Amino acid sequence: MKRIYIALFVFGTIFFTSCQTKTTTEETVVTQEEEQEENTGKEVELNSAQKKAAGIVLGQLEDKNLSDVIKVNGQTELPPQNQADVTTFLSGTITQILVNIGDRVNKGQVLAIADSPEYIKLQEDYQISKNNLEYLDLEYKRQQTLRAENVNSEKTYQKTKSELNIEKSRYQSLTNQLSLVGAGSSRTLKIVAPISGNVSAIPIRIGTNIVNGQTLFSLVDNSKIHLDLKIYEKDLPYVHEGQKVSFNLTNINKAEVTATIFSIGKAFEPGTKTVIAHANIEQVPDNLIPGLYVNALIDVGEKTVKALPNEAVIKADGREFIFIAEEGEAHEEHFHYKRVEVKTGVKELGFTQVDIIEAVPDQYSIVTQGAYYLQSHLIKNEGGGGHSH
Repeated sequence: MKRIYIALFVFGTIFFTSCQTKTTTEETVVTQEEEQEENTGKEVELNSAQKKAAGIVLGQLEDKNLSDVIKVNGQTELPPQNQADVTTFLSGTITQILVNIGDRVNKGQVLAIADSPEYIKLQEDYQISKNNLEYLDLEYKRQQTLRAENVNSEKTYQKTKSELNIEKSRYQSLTNQLSLVGAGSSRTLKIVAPISGNVSAIPIRIGTNIVNGQTLFSLVDNSKIHLDLKIYEKDLPYVHEGQKVSFNLTNINKAEVTATIFSIGKAFEPGTKTVIAHANIEQVPDNLIPGLYVNALIDVGEKTVKALPNEAVIKADGREFIFIAEEGEAHEEHFHYKRVEVKTGVKELGFTQVDIIEAVPDQYSIVTQGAYYLQSHLIKNEGGGGHSH
């Protein structure tokens, strides 16, 4: 009999505990649902003075043709053909430097002057070769005439012809060498710019002894800067030549700059799943230099979407919201605004694509100006809770 009572007591305890746990779970679920409902269905009430101070303006979703864009990162690059290291194949000693770093120079402009015994020797060799060539040319014509009259031997004629051809080659070689250093009547060696651009480096000074192949100046032509943009694998099907690109420089507070894609790489960059797209900048700003990082938008086409002004959308608790006012809800001095969660898309020209993801009344207006005031008022009424941007 005692065993029956014990069994009944244990069974009753388990049953009571189970019921209590079930009740607690149900209450927890209800509480979470209520909190979720409260979080997304928060309302703000304003009086006339507050409404005026907030600058509340009501409107509706608008149909807008917004460009669909792909966000990419990249940097400014300068093609190799627009960079130059100024060198000379002759040795010497720098006596004058005629430019400073940053100066704009033109192709052929003299950058520095050097004393060069090798250059003087080159000029002398050139003059000697020129004189020899004139003599041998006359001698060849004379031997040619004598050979036609069978006065001289074939051997003498061929020797003169050979000497003339050798001297012609030597003279041409010396002429080419002098043209490389911009030869003139001066006995000093002039270092000239091979391209037009700006001086970016001067690793020499007065008295520097220069040797064959040494870099004396570095020049860059920044007017030909373009963009190298990193395109991820998932975006490749939507990117092609001729598309427009807009970008801002991350470290220069300047207006938006535009470019056009002219080439797309055919292989992934080493160690990444990105392909480089090259874009010509339409109007290169004066302060644009190689190596600047950029955030860019590639325009991949337009589409008609439902949109609101950017200021109509606020962020809170990691989500995005708008405020609506149900038509006919204003009662004399009191105005009610309900916060509704939305999902945003394309942003362009001051408008944001908006999809409302909550149930809304049949007739309502949207707060297009003053939404941030309403959000701040909401947080204030909750005692500072929440987080908005």
